Amino acid sequence: MTDGYDLDFLPTRIPLPQPAQDATELTYPRFTVLLDTSRRLAVVTGVNIDGALLRELPRTGEWRLDPRVDADRQTGPEVYARNDLDRGHLVRRRDPGWGDASEARAATEATFFYPNAAPQAAGFNQSKELWLGLEDHVIEYAETTDQRLSVFTAPVLADDDPAYRGIRIPLRFWKVAAWQGPDGLASAGFVLDQTDLVKISRGLVAAPPLGAFRTFQVPVAEVSRISGVDLGGLSDADVLRRGSIRSTEWIPLTASDDIAL
Repeated sequence: MTDGYDLDFLPTRIPLPQPAQDATELTYPRFTVLLDTSRRLAVVTGVNIDGALLRELPRTGEWRLDPRVDADRQTGPEVYARNDLDRGHLVRRRDPGWGDASEARAATEATFFYPNAAPQAAGFNQSKELWLGLEDHVIEYAETTDQRLSVFTAPVLADDDPAYRGIRIPLRFWKVAAWQGPDGLASAGFVLDQTDLVKISRGLVAAPPLGAFRTFQVPVAEVSRISGVDLGGLSDADVLRRGSIRSTEWIPLTASDDIAL
């Protein structure tokens, strides 16, 4: 089983996106995390998904610190205790869980290392469910071609993110999916905005009852701009470049039918 993200997983080579800041590279079965140890959060994750070989495995694994990194350089359990924050998987639990059963189980359990988590406001609504299902939707679309995806996800580590328990909570998350289409490499970019749900008051994180997650499809070049991450040739492969979408337009998503692939 490949250890870490495989840049040759698709017919077109896709290097792991590179952040502007220094980051510690942590490899796991079929995925890689680039950890910004000053922010104590991932700045890039990359995973390879074989949609034809995905397994439905029971949920196993417990959240734990990665022993390769000092505990005070990763966001651990103390940040998530007694508040309205979830440990949001960046690489989803099921994404590396494909192929041989024992290898798939080991890969899904590896997604529970804390460098693969980031604080997300608790509770689900239609928009967050849409965000969690983006890979599934792209896999379904890609089934007519290669049935493989490389997916990159991370929080936007902004300077003005609100401080909380020794970290700054990211207000946005980004995701770029890449696959081999009939005309070559294709990619699509997305942003989740939880600004309305994260309010720091009296040292607590609260989810206002009228708040909402907002999910957008955005040009891949916009993902690179707001995150400071070099996405290489993925911007040129963006499916939005083939339509009439302006280069900076954000498309609000309310259902999977809104996604342009």
